[in-house]
Amino acid sequence: MSAELTLGAEEELHLIDLESGRLSAKAPRLLPKLPADRFGAELQRTTIETNTPVVTTLDDLRRVIVDLRQELAAAIEPAGVTIAAAGTAPRSEYADFELTSGGRFGRMQEQYRMLVDEQLICGLQVHVGVSDRDLAVQIAQRVAPTLPALLALSASSPFWNGQDTGYSSFRSIIWQRWPSAGSFGRVSSAAEYDKVLDDLIASGVIADKKMAYFDVRPSSHAPTLELRVCDATPVVDDAVLIAGLFRAAVRKAELAVESGGEWHPRSEPLHRAAMWQAARSGLSGELLGLGQHPERLPAEIAVRQLVSRLRPELEELGDWATVADLVEDTLARGTSTDRQRTAYAERGSLDDVVAQVIADTAGTPSGHEEHPVVAIPSYRVRAGDEAVGPGARPRPAFRDLAAFFRGWDADTTIEHCAARDVWTREHEVGFVVDGGVQVFGCDLVPRTISAYEWAQLEAGLAQRARAIELFLRDAYGARRIVTDGAMHQDDFVGANGWDPDAARLPADAVRASVIGFDLIRNEFGGWRVLEDNVRSPSGVAYGLALREMMDDVVPDAPRPDRLRDPHTVLGLLRDTLCANASAVTGHPDPVVALVSDGPGAGAWYEHRRLADGAGMRLVSESDLDVRDGQVVHAPSGEVLHALYLRIDRDVSALRTDATPDLGARILDAAQAGTVHLANAPGNALVDDKAMYVWVPDLIWYYLEQKPLLESVPTYRTGIEVERLSVLDRVGELVTKPVDGEGGRDVMIGPSASAPEVAERRRAIAADPAGWVGQEVVQLSSHPTIGPSGLDPRHVDLRAFVYVTGTGPDDVHLADVALTRVAPEGSMVVNSSRGGGAKDTWIIDAEAAR
Repeated sequence: MSAELTLGAEEELHLIDLESGRLSAKAPRLLPKLPADRFGAELQRTTIETNTPVVTTLDDLRRVIVDLRQELAAAIEPAGVTIAAAGTAPRSEYADFELTSGGRFGRMQEQYRMLVDEQLICGLQVHVGVSDRDLAVQIAQRVAPTLPALLALSASSPFWNGQDTGYSSFRSIIWQRWPSAGSFGRVSSAAEYDKVLDDLIASGVIADKKMAYFDVRPSSHAPTLELRVCDATPVVDDAVLIAGLFRAAVRKAELAVESGGEWHPRSEPLHRAAMWQAARSGLSGELLGLGQHPERLPAEIAVRQLVSRLRPELEELGDWATVADLVEDTLARGTSTDRQRTAYAERGSLDDVVAQVIADTAGTPSGHEEHPVVAIPSYRVRAGDEAVGPGARPRPAFRDLAAFFRGWDADTTIEHCAARDVWTREHEVGFVVDGGVQVFGCDLVPRTISAYEWAQLEAGLAQRARAIELFLRDAYGARRIVTDGAMHQDDFVGANGWDPDAARLPADAVRASVIGFDLIRNEFGGWRVLEDNVRSPSGVAYGLALREMMDDVVPDAPRPDRLRDPHTVLGLLRDTLCANASAVTGHPDPVVALVSDGPGAGAWYEHRRLADGAGMRLVSESDLDVRDGQVVHAPSGEVLHALYLRIDRDVSALRTDATPDLGARILDAAQAGTVHLANAPGNALVDDKAMYVWVPDLIWYYLEQKPLLESVPTYRTGIEVERLSVLDRVGELVTKPVDGEGGRDVMIGPSASAPEVAERRRAIAADPAGWVGQEVVQLSSHPTIGPSGLDPRHVDLRAFVYVTGTGPDDVHLADVALTRVAPEGSMVVNSSRGGGAKDTWIIDAEAAR
């Protein structure tokens, strides 16, 4: 018997309290007022399920879904409740669960306990008419490769229990905990399928056939094949798209069964992996292709592959034009997960996310906005783009800038870029490389960091800075961390960057007055610390130059309200150094000098700019002397109470013809407390890439706090078990020397050639302690501008914390940050590897209120 291929859908809808935005457990009070043939109860009191009539076209399915949503919303509004079609309600918490009364549901709660209590989730079930149950079980098995893409298209549940789970569909992860979820395995007939159900019921693990929660199953109550993997979708047309694709997949499988063609199913573990991958990344990562063996594809390509594969059946069913349009709309609009995360990123408010989901649920079936955002022409959208979302549509914070730069033609862009280059030359902004000045590459498209994001960074970096300062004092002092067994002495004594002279400094002297942190933003908007720069972090002056260049070259670019002024860093730098100098020397009005290697120093521009802006003397070793136990400015005899060390050598290496032991005498003065050294000798210990692994443990040990910012998973090749893993995976990892600076010798395995991988493997084997391996973490991207328009480049962020002690009020995140930009096709942002930078616009918190 041929399949009827009719359509129907069941939508589980969250009930949301209009005042609080939280789940509302009013379903038992509301359902008696609703038609029982169209609305029903679910396990939880916070959900009502809608049931469409049987239809034959996608247009009719759209119409009945919209009608049911509108009927339900109108009926419950007087009770102060509305509906949200999403896999999870953004503000749901465990405490929100309330069980619907009834013996069946009561038994389920008694048997499954926490599993039931977690069911604050809503799904979309699509029914396709297949009344022949033998045919239905055959089709159910053959459509399995299409399910990951359908799940990804539906993804609408990133938030759970008040936080971002990192998943696009966390509902499906919760759902898979049921013992009868997933595939029902290989069966050849309805009789065998029924035997599987009978055995499950006999085992006592499930109570009845309705609890067969398989991905696809012959319906327990209708002559249909039922798709059960998808999240509820706020935008109606996403549900219609999924129904169209599923029906076409059913038809293709039906034809395959009828033809008796050979069938090679995927292994069950691979199917589970493909479903997990779809739940994890949705449309923002990779999916597996449709073959028997894994082929990793960008999600968009995998979806297009599925649509192309189903085109003959879609045309046969009269659905091709509709599905072709809908899939383009969905790929351009992105999933609900994408939109929810965009809403959250603005202010860090789950209320904004709830409002977004409610608006999408009640909005037009297509999800089209009344005033649609204009896409950026020819923009190559990447997962994790901070400013541009699916469909090349600018995200809210970038829309004004996108409109501004859209007004630039090639000639205008070339003109502004030429003015930028003149500006950087006239202001001598650059780096000294091999005796010559390398121009500092500046992009003209600023990066915006919201007040919410900056507050997150402020808390996380302050915590990290305190732990680092406490560790440096302890490592060169009492070594309490060793006594308590949290680290072994061999883990840091004698490590790269260790300096025995650092033990001579006063115990309570601040060692890391200025710390630079390199951060990356992942595809979900979360920040991770990539490196700690504690010896001599640079970049502040370049951040100032970028703002001044933008003000002069692009003065008409639309600025957001409450834009922070990066120039406040100059006062913060001076105040920090003066406070630390006074604490050591007791002098109330200390004189501070910046010690540089002079015009040949790589960051000579920064040295001059900071010294001038913060009121410091700019000196080289030839300008220093030690007289009567005090460091002095030799030409004037003025006593110097603090030396801000911006040299590429240890202090002990400083010398002049007149004072060949200058470095040793400065260290004597520092030990005696007559001069403060910032940053202190020995700080390079924390710059060691192998020591980076320890920082989360340092936070736990010294502060007894959970780290607020994640690190990148890192392997120390000096440890045998980790070395063997790295050697086996060199082509998959980022490998770098523990003492590397400026991107030197960093190799990104997936981008490296086979000879490069082999050579790196030999280098690690020859010097295990000299290397680390890190998992590849995709850097976020941001638009840059050139004659051809806007184009994405990978970016990172260097932020600066100023330290005057170890307490919460002793660390301050500066209002300046340096966004570094990688060259096209690269993820290495360092200027020495062709990278550039762009202005970073940090929004003050008051603007978000």
